Amino acid sequence: MKLWQKNTTVDQAVDAFTVGQDRAMDMNLAPFDVLGSLAHTQMLQQIGLLTTDELAVIQKELKTIYGEIINGQFQIEEEVEDIHSQIELLLTRRIGEAGKKIHAGRSRNDQVLVDLKLYFRHEIEEVVQQVQAVFETFQQLSNQHKTILMPGYTHLQVAMPSSFGLWFGAYAESLVDDLEMMLAAWKVVNKNPLGSAAGYGSSFPLDRQLTTDLLGFQCMNYNVVYAQMGRGKSERLLAQGISSIAATLGKWAMDCCLYMSQNYNFIHFPDHLTTGSSIMPHKKNPDVLELIRARCNKIQALPNEIALMTTNLPAGYHRDLQLLKENLFPAFTSLKECLAMTQLMLNNIEVNTAILNDPKYDYLFSVEVVNALVLEGVPFREAYKQIGLAIEGGTYKPDKNVHHTHQGSIGNLMNEEIKKEFNTVYQSFGFEQIKDKLVRLVL
Repeated sequence: MKLWQKNTTVDQAVDAFTVGQDRAMDMNLAPFDVLGSLAHTQMLQQIGLLTTDELAVIQKELKTIYGEIINGQFQIEEEVEDIHSQIELLLTRRIGEAGKKIHAGRSRNDQVLVDLKLYFRHEIEEVVQQVQAVFETFQQLSNQHKTILMPGYTHLQVAMPSSFGLWFGAYAESLVDDLEMMLAAWKVVNKNPLGSAAGYGSSFPLDRQLTTDLLGFQCMNYNVVYAQMGRGKSERLLAQGISSIAATLGKWAMDCCLYMSQNYNFIHFPDHLTTGSSIMPHKKNPDVLELIRARCNKIQALPNEIALMTTNLPAGYHRDLQLLKENLFPAFTSLKECLAMTQLMLNNIEVNTAILNDPKYDYLFSVEVVNALVLEGVPFREAYKQIGLAIEGGTYKPDKNVHHTHQGSIGNLMNEEIKKEFNTVYQSFGFEQIKDKLVRLVL
């Protein structure tokens, strides 16, 4: 069954090529398609296109279908083109003529758009909640290990003293900025396209504000042409948001791969979280971390993939947009799995508390010795030269007492301020208000 089909049978090869993986991808959209129809049919009754009795029958059956979807009792039949066709077909089978009326005032174009935006909101919420858990763990570890020093590097060369407090805390603050990216994408996603129809509106007196309120959108996409143009743009912005999170996780995973190696020996993970070698019995391989790194690198390619698929499309709907699902939907799953594994590894990480006892790290403190001379009145450039010559001459002696107290340094991590920033961004999403709206729709 195809919503657009009349008396012509489409060539089987064309049908298979154009449908592609849509049936599998559309299962992700199933509950959201029902939510969109629940809101749309309420609006149709308000403007006189459905009777009160028809609305009651339609709403009851849509809620039944919603329950079947949530309970895993729903599927898209082989001969049915997509999720929208399947739900309309089920509705018509079960309640008769009233089921055929639910498509009035909308096109599959805006139906797909509203499904996608509802789905994106759901995925953003799941990702953000996982980010919150990882953020809190980074902060807890930062506070727990704030006095334990470790080497800092520039150019992969020993540079200056750092601390595990700084290292863990840096990734916590990075997630704050990543969440800002997600919030920007959320603000674009959280606009209602329903009522834009095929991209040019409808001659029916649709109440688009009503469906906006029912579905918990912040506002509508006002211009109906732009509502359709927003497809592809929403996906690109969302891809940039999740790629930002992926970049943070990937960098942390790379640090861990280095730091757990024998040459560094900064951190340790239990044996059950590492893998072995088929030939070298001593090996403890960081496979989990390497796969987090690789998956996150793959996710970071996503904005470019979406840009290349959409950048030269003129206004209006084009079938190219269908393929965006195949790129973006699996990326959500992969990122959530990476967040879960990051959480697992963080929960089991152990740090080496005596790293700087090794003489090879003595040069970390050269700046401390230079600064001590400056505090005695020696000009910085002269102090720098004196210590440089002492290093070359073999007379340099490190002072391993670190007195970094300025904002954001070893002795002043400012984790509470970072936490406040995170909470401000997190609360800006307003997940609870939206959840309340959607619960009312299905009650």
